[in-house]
Amino acid sequence: MNLQAVFLDRDGTIGGTGQFIHPRDFVPYEGALAAVQRLRAAGVKVFAFTNQWQISLGNATEADFQAEFAGYGLNGAYVCPHHPDDRCECRKPRPGMLQRAAAEHGLDLSRCAVVGDVGGTDMLAAHAVGAVKVLVRTGWGEGSLGEHRAGWGHVEPDYVAADLVRRWVGYLAPVGRRWARSPPTQRHAPEGLLRRREIAHQLKSVFSSRISRRCTDCPGLPVRVPGL
Repeated sequence: MNLQAVFLDRDGTIGGTGQFIHPRDFVPYEGALAAVQRLRAAGVKVFAFTNQWQISLGNATEADFQAEFAGYGLNGAYVCPHHPDDRCECRKPRPGMLQRAAAEHGLDLSRCAVVGDVGGTDMLAAHAVGAVKVLVRTGWGEGSLGEHRAGWGHVEPDYVAADLVRRWVGYLAPVGRRWARSPPTQRHAPEGLLRRREIAHQLKSVFSSRISRRCTDCPGLPVRVPGL
């Protein structure tokens, strides 16, 4: 089973501070675009998906963002331009942008990963469609794991990574304690766990890295993927 696509948040994940920055002034983190190209070279589609409500205030246009993402070599970008009060279906944490991408590109979202720094938007959107959830500690990531954790406390990330580059393409830190005993065998592992193991193995083949993860299919039983 192959990882079909990775969806990247923009502010605080690809670069920036987590706050609005106009595309003409936005600077990706060092190595972030190289990570995108490594995924694409492995046959994985890469999309941006981002809330940009400053568009609704006239501080930028959707075309500005589309031009920015086109320059990053992505397969596409999904931008929500609406104000939070508009109650649209595309603004994260609603999964509208992910669902639109799935319809337009023939994706199985359970075979996709979402990478973002905000638990209350990025991780909840991923959770709603069954995608693999990767929380980065850049941007609002530390706050998502700390003072803002209650806002998405019913959801656990599958991975917590230091950033998009070193830890997404390298070692992905496990969430919570490790299992004190051997993880389930393939014969007895839940289907969702098998899918995530296969995705982890594919990520390893892309980045030649060690990956650890937490099994959210087995509540309360963190697991280290064997052989990684």
